[in-house]
Amino acid sequence: MSDRFVYHCALRWSDLDAYGHVNNARFLTLYEEARVAMMFAGGRAWGVGSFADGVVIRRHEVDYLRPVDYALGRASVEAAPTVRIELWVDQIRAASFSVAYELYDGDTLAGTARSLLVPFDLTAQRPRRISPEERAFLLRYAPGLSG
Repeated sequence: MSDRFVYHCALRWSDLDAYGHVNNARFLTLYEEARVAMMFAGGRAWGVGSFADGVVIRRHEVDYLRPVDYALGRASVEAAPTVRIELWVDQIRAASFSVAYELYDGDTLAGTARSLLVPFDLTAQRPRRISPEERAFLLRYAPGLSG
């Protein structure tokens, strides 16, 4: 079964720019938090811990669709306002894969992005191939792709 990974990310005051919006560079940090949760925590939960051993970003593509503010109306005493990030795998190759993202501010789509990732052997300092276990895990979040 393929599905999107959904991550709710708390916004921080340090995410804001001079206009009170989430800074454009911080969008990448929010996407990173969601991607790390999927690959490291989610991967480990499925018995795949090898992504934590080394994965590097080759490319990011980001589209900013609307500003995101801190939205105090969505905050509570216990929690800061959050954005919802939905991510999925949209391409798997022998030694790379890409992750697509949609960032929602409430119910409004505020940004989209795509990251090209390369599994990396940190000891040898070179890219490596995706293992069969990694491929099986990635396929869980790859609508329309097959093994």
